[in-house]
Amino acid sequence: QLQLVESGGGLVEPGGSLRLSCAASGFSLDYYAIGWFRQAPGKEHERVACMSSMDGKIQYAGSVEGRFTISRDNAKNAVYLQMNSLQPEDTGVYTCAAELYYYCSGWGNYDVYGQGTQVTVSS
Repeated sequence: QLQLVESGGGLVEPGGSLRLSCAASGFSLDYYAIGWFRQAPGKEHERVACMSSMDGKIQYAGSVEGRFTISRDNAKNAVYLQMNSLQPEDTGVYTCAAELYYYCSGWGNYDVYGQGTQVTVSS
């Protein structure tokens, strides 16, 4: 069974940092494109970062550019989202997604999704 499990969410004050992890089981992430999405209350899913497995390109949403960094560790079969300078508007459920031999794409277009981890930015 293909599974992604996120961890690392929590409550953080504005200006703080969190590192989200997304661990894969049942398959290797080596050739998978990765997307990190977030959903704020009452809003649709927004892609915040993605990594293509076809051309290695990385993309960020404009709202997180320069603050968030997506990375992967194939040896650990995991991907990460380092989030710095967090702001209240970054609050939401963060979900990782994976698709084999794929480019960056939108919510619903990936093959495997995690269950999500809550990030709350508040003082």
